[in-house]
Amino acid sequence: MKIRQIETFLVAPRWVFVRIATDEDVVGWGEASLEGHGEAVRAAVHAFEDCLLGEDPRHGERLWQRMTKSGFYRGGPVFSSAVAGIDQALWDIKGKALDLPVHELLGGPVREKVRVYGWVGGDDPTGVAEAVAAQLEAGLTAVKMNASGPLDHLGSAQDTDGILARAQAARETLGPDGDFALDFHGRVSAGYARRLLPLLEPFHPLFVEEPVLPENTGALARLVQGTSVPIATGERLYSRWEVLPALEAGVSVLQPDVAHAGGISEVRRIAALAETFDVAIAPHCPLGPLALAASLQVDFATPNVLIQEQSIGIHYNAGSSELLDYVVDPAVFAFTDGYIHRPTAPGLGVTVDEGAVRRADELGHRWRTPVWHRRDGSLAEW
Repeated sequence: MKIRQIETFLVAPRWVFVRIATDEDVVGWGEASLEGHGEAVRAAVHAFEDCLLGEDPRHGERLWQRMTKSGFYRGGPVFSSAVAGIDQALWDIKGKALDLPVHELLGGPVREKVRVYGWVGGDDPTGVAEAVAAQLEAGLTAVKMNASGPLDHLGSAQDTDGILARAQAARETLGPDGDFALDFHGRVSAGYARRLLPLLEPFHPLFVEEPVLPENTGALARLVQGTSVPIATGERLYSRWEVLPALEAGVSVLQPDVAHAGGISEVRRIAALAETFDVAIAPHCPLGPLALAASLQVDFATPNVLIQEQSIGIHYNAGSSELLDYVVDPAVFAFTDGYIHRPTAPGLGVTVDEGAVRRADELGHRWRTPVWHRRDGSLAEW
């Protein structure tokens, strides 16, 4: 079997899909979405054609090593996302060729269902309780929301009241058996996070995500030591080497993204490294159906998985295409009592609606990260 063709698709609302075809008509799909940089990742995927065309797609680890280590300049989100989409497609091909789901190739299932959470916005403090209730009605038992909108360096009393009000609304709506996570999204400075975290402890959040920017590992360690709230990070870390300082800082939850961090192959290794620190993983995935399908394959073969993010109905996609628009059978992602059950179809476990993908690519997208400013006109973290 040889790789015959590599195609990429810019798919609304903000995704990049990869299709790899072989000379034996086995086709694999992957997702290389890097929000705001779709065109750059698409170009990087095709730049890898020189080392992929004509090769055996079943030799995934050899090809992963070649893509990540044969170039003098390596790493970073664009290259790592391109590799991720290709890697997923190679695993999809291998699973289909052997008529097995990918998690069987990773050692077999360690669970029969995985807990998932949904998004309820949070940039605006209004409507949090109603949004949480809607997710409960949809079959989930856990949610995540942004803690705030744009913030000054140390926040204000009004900002603090708004953040605590969000947490209170979520806890009261969920009751003692549900869970919510707060995403600080790197918007909060280390000094302000130190003030906020103790105030959030009574609401018992599942975790607080990115309390500071991921490069501030020294501040991260100090925050971990100063609160009982579990700290999570990792969506902007792209390899085993990049997550190591966060693990050494003492985070409780690591959030590698299978579409950003080198694909299934590298996320599995990141999860194994996290396990040696007694750290759970909650794979980051506010993305499309292929990233979710690949994440689930990792989840079902990985012992230290806490919960899985997914983006069905996410506020970022309002008024645009939805995750389920691109799969033939959306039942594979059905929620039952807050869980998704183990898929058994070969490869990534989903059938792509190729016609819908090709039609979407004709329109493409130019999704960009929103640009926020503080009241004084300076740039604020989104």
